[in-house]
Amino acid sequence: MPIITSLTPQTHDKSRCNVEVDGRFFCGMALETVILNRLKVGSSVSYEALSAMQLESEKSAALDKALTHLTASQKTERDTRLFLQRKGYVEEVIDYVVEKLREYGYLDDTAYAVSYTEAAKKGKGSRLIAAELKRKGLSEEAISAAMEGVGDELEGATRVLQKYLRGKEIDEKMLKKAYSYLISKGYDYDTARSALAALKGEE
Repeated sequence: MPIITSLTPQTHDKSRCNVEVDGRFFCGMALETVILNRLKVGSSVSYEALSAMQLESEKSAALDKALTHLTASQKTERDTRLFLQRKGYVEEVIDYVVEKLREYGYLDDTAYAVSYTEAAKKGKGSRLIAAELKRKGLSEEAISAAMEGVGDELEGATRVLQKYLRGKEIDEKMLKKAYSYLISKGYDYDTARSALAALKGEE
C-alpha cells in the first residue's frame, strides 16, 4: 500500500498543500480535505482513494481557478489542462473542469483557431499560422476550419512585402531576401512570387 511521505504547504496558496506518496509528488490538495480525511505523513492510502478525495472536494475550486485563468484571454483546451496540472490537480478533476468549460461555452478550440487566424493573417501566411496552431495543441479539424477563413493571401503578402522593403534599396539581392522573408512568414512559393511580381509591376 502506498504511504504518504510528505505534506507541505504550497508557497503561493497556504490553503493548499502538496502531497507526496512514496517520496514522489502526487497532487495538490486543500488543507480542509487533508484534515477531514485525517491524512498525515505515514498514512497508508491507495492512489485511487487519494484521487477520489481530491475529485470530490476540489471540483468547484478547480473550476473557479480555470474560469479566472480564462477571463484574462481566450485559451485552448491544452492551455487550460496545463494550467490545472501546474496547480496540482489530478486528471479526474481536470477532465471534469474541461468538460464543464466546454459545456458552458468557455472552451472552444475551433472558435479559438478561427479568432487567432483572423488576427494573424494580416501578417502571416496560412502555412505558418497552421504550424502555430498545431504547436498550441489544436486538432486538425479545428485548424482546417480556421484555414477556410484565410482566403486569398496575395493582399496580405503584398502588405508584408511593402513593410519589409520600406526604406531599403531595392535591387535583385534585396528582392531575393524579400522572397525568402515571405516564405519564412508562411506564404507559399506562388503567392510570394506573385507579390514580388506585383511590386515590380508598380515600379
